[in-house]
Amino acid sequence: MGIFVQEDKGLFHLQSKGMSYIIELVNGYPVHVYWGKKLRKDSNLDALLNHGGNTGLDRLPQEYPQYGSGDFRNPAYQVRLQDGTRVTELCYSGYRLTGGKPALAGLPSIYVESEQEAQTLELILKDDYAKLSVILRYTIYEDSNVIARSVQLLNEGDTALQLQRALSACVDFPAGEMDMVYLAGAWAREGNLTRRRLMQGGTTIESRRGMSGHQMNPFVALAKPGTDENQGEVFGFSLVYSGSFEAEAEVDSFGTTRFTIGVSSFDFSWLLESGESFQTPEVVMVYSAEGIGEMSRTYHRLYRTRLCRGLYRDKERPILVNNWEATYFNFDTDKLESIAAEGAKLGIELFVLDDGWFGKRDADNSSLGDWVEDLRKLPGGLADLAQRVNGHGLQFGLWVEPEMISPDSDLYRQHPDWCLHVPGRRRSELRWQLVLDYTREDVRQYIFESLSRVFSSVPVAYVKWDMNRCLTEIGSAQITPERQGETAHRYVLGLYELLERLTSKFPHILFESCCSGGGRFDPGMLYYMPQTWTSDDTDAVERLKIQYGTSLVYPISAMGAHVSAVPNHQVGRITPLSFRGDVAMSGNFGYELDLTKFTAEEKELVKEQVANYKEIRSLVQQGNLYRLQSPFEGNQTAWMFVSDDQREALVYYFRVMAVPNPPRRSLQLNGLNPELDYKLEDSGEVYGGDRLMQVGLSLPDVQQDYVSGCYRLKALVQN
Repeated sequence: MGIFVQEDKGLFHLQSKGMSYIIELVNGYPVHVYWGKKLRKDSNLDALLNHGGNTGLDRLPQEYPQYGSGDFRNPAYQVRLQDGTRVTELCYSGYRLTGGKPALAGLPSIYVESEQEAQTLELILKDDYAKLSVILRYTIYEDSNVIARSVQLLNEGDTALQLQRALSACVDFPAGEMDMVYLAGAWAREGNLTRRRLMQGGTTIESRRGMSGHQMNPFVALAKPGTDENQGEVFGFSLVYSGSFEAEAEVDSFGTTRFTIGVSSFDFSWLLESGESFQTPEVVMVYSAEGIGEMSRTYHRLYRTRLCRGLYRDKERPILVNNWEATYFNFDTDKLESIAAEGAKLGIELFVLDDGWFGKRDADNSSLGDWVEDLRKLPGGLADLAQRVNGHGLQFGLWVEPEMISPDSDLYRQHPDWCLHVPGRRRSELRWQLVLDYTREDVRQYIFESLSRVFSSVPVAYVKWDMNRCLTEIGSAQITPERQGETAHRYVLGLYELLERLTSKFPHILFESCCSGGGRFDPGMLYYMPQTWTSDDTDAVERLKIQYGTSLVYPISAMGAHVSAVPNHQVGRITPLSFRGDVAMSGNFGYELDLTKFTAEEKELVKEQVANYKEIRSLVQQGNLYRLQSPFEGNQTAWMFVSDDQREALVYYFRVMAVPNPPRRSLQLNGLNPELDYKLEDSGEVYGGDRLMQVGLSLPDVQQDYVSGCYRLKALVQN
């Protein structure tokens, strides 16, 4: 396993435990000839590409295609030369092989902990006329069906070049029907699983919002027709990036599919002066021959252990209570302490103070940028509140929104040019706020110092980092006219630079990303913050879809999930506390309500939920997820978590609406060892793993809406 090069044949064979990816040189062009189940390295691979002698570029499945020399499909890059022409032609110049995986300068990426985990191939391409050099980088992991791809473009000439398009990867698939699977939605209904058959023409998902967005997630899977959770071929693409992106599947007149993904080309340009280079974000490609579920589990293991970093990567996440839906902006120290004190009685471990603690923040129309405690609400400051919270045995957490600035703020009055803006144009306010210009070092330094002052003087154990609007008037006062097209990408690079500094300085803090919920749920943010607030919609029924869809690519350990009050603040629905708890316990568990308003009966149930979650959270957060029934296909949803050794499992079942005179139902499980016997913890009944997976687990018939069930299974010790 690894990378095998046959120089005499121009073949590069990337091989993992169960997968092969093969590139061939044809007339100087790197051509994609195979991606799928593992092939032997000694197999005859010469005839994999059947081009019938037709080597026209429009028919070649290229690894990094250009436009202008005969290929009329979607190009992977485009460069404007000094003379105004846009024709380039990259040809193979050489290759390099290295052990392990190099980091990407200024960008998040997956990593290795030893060189033996992976191997990296760099294909060097050159356009001698333009003096453009391009490095295609491929890293293949030995024990996972994973390839990480990125591209570096270098100007080796004496005159400037302008990039107008620089995508991270291109894969040309052979003729055949394929489905495109992706996550669509909006605020409060993120992660909607969407599947459509690809037809001749282009199918594009993208964000032009300066962030990955609620509407489309930077993830796509291409699946053979008939592929489902447990069988069939699927090819996953996940972009490690937090800004505007594009992904397109283009089917040509011969039925072949070209898939490209990377930074959005819309309103993008990048000036490459002599000697400068541009690094694209990384795309993580996963192959599964065992359905969508195995693709998901591959992403989960990889992102949980080789994307997330820091103290909390492998650590159980605390059960929290957040005051937002309990108080909104109307609170004082005593009210907050009362919630924390009640939480302590219930076994909760972390209290989080949300929006409204700084400046003169009595509504969302002021004070962003003024990161100083509001002593009207907190007479003793944050330190006093944190001390009181800690005194009840809870850790203290804090909400911030550091990428924003309110026009009604001391910071804006002092520095009105510190926001993204275009001279002479109006400054579009969303939620009465503007976006700070993170391309500027002085802005980032101000935020770093302001937050460092708070985090150093207060025992903050958790930070919820929010972003509540997209980017408009994308321009910077400090960027020259010919580089204004770089602003959106430079904003993201500036954000990454700041996050690297803050998370390095405060490694003990558990950072959680938020963007009006899941508006920036992407691998780029997970590199710095190991979990994300999945959605502002806390309704348990809606969360079934949101959490199910998000799990297509993101691990459960990354998904914040809370119980909130009813009627639900987003949809007005009333669901039982037990149902809400079971949904939320299928993620990073917490509460978002006023604990002091619970009845005695509700408090006992919450105590039970908290105690149960402490017993199961390592399995939920680090186990293997199997999706059993989809909320997008009916009235029932089910999923389960299985330990690596298959000796422990946890099953959750949900039925939304009651059904009159229903048929008897059973739930077929997955991921168990068919040779082991499993004991149901609640009833003591024992069933074989084969029986549970082939026949199923009998479900009780409860005549009410919003029914949920939790089943814990443990393997019996074999003699």
